Amino acid sequence: MADKIWTALSNELAGAAATAGRSVVAVLGHRHPSSGVIFRPDAVVTASHAVRRDDEIAIVTGPGQKLKAQLAGRDAGTDIAVLRLEHHIDAPSVSWFSTGNLRVGELVLALGRTWRGNVVASSGILSGLMPGPWRTWRNGELDQFIRPDLTLYPGFSGGPLVASSGEFLGINTVGLHRHGITVPASTVQRVAAELLEKGSIERPYLGLGMQPVALPESLRSKLNLTADDGLIVVHLDASGPAEKAGVLLGDLLIELAGRGLQEIESVQDVLRRAKAGQEIEAKLIRAASMTTLKIKLEPRPMR
Repeated sequence: MADKIWTALSNELAGAAATAGRSVVAVLGHRHPSSGVIFRPDAVVTASHAVRRDDEIAIVTGPGQKLKAQLAGRDAGTDIAVLRLEHHIDAPSVSWFSTGNLRVGELVLALGRTWRGNVVASSGILSGLMPGPWRTWRNGELDQFIRPDLTLYPGFSGGPLVASSGEFLGINTVGLHRHGITVPASTVQRVAAELLEKGSIERPYLGLGMQPVALPESLRSKLNLTADDGLIVVHLDASGPAEKAGVLLGDLLIELAGRGLQEIESVQDVLRRAKAGQEIEAKLIRAASMTTLKIKLEPRPMR
């Protein structure tokens, strides 16, 4: 009985790897190859950190099968890059995972493709899940945190994590977390579509650095404030949106776009819902008096 279960599981894994592997490519855009997923017949999505060139990129779809590609756009925040192929290729449409019914402990496969064109695999389980949004150290945002417990060998970044259903849970990367995580399918689809359209992701920013401080009781009483804390401005980007609006070092931000500010994450929540070019209202305390400014958000400059 145990032998039959083992054989059945082995056959299922091998079949899943063979089927999903038809949509996995090798990406030669750095001195070390990486993997990618065919996003549409003329485009491949991969890990941004593994692509150092803008053109003269080679895509390997199988042994002896190679074609050229160039960078269509990249987003370091989510570690996603999209490559535009020199001509369309015939490959199965990827079935992206679209529900939130993942469970810790589920069996998963990580796939990649070597520079020789061979599909390679690593198996394990989902060891960590957190509902989103999850903010990356590169100031990007993933719709969910997904951590597989398996070995992401060199070259696996950009390749897919495959569920038991055969759906792609997302693409794997070691560029956002030291142990390797999976960028969720919903994030991959959203970011890749915008990169193909615009070449970059426009994230609004204020151009200032802040830290939480407690508001003195005397100041709260004078200004009829209900909040116990605010955010003091400790840095201003030269010619950034906040500086252009008249924000000064030492100002105490109390409210942004109608939302009270008692921690940095409150500012990030406001910016997640805003767009570059949008004007938002900021209430702040300056010289013990309440001041209101209009800040026109701008796209975060590329670094």
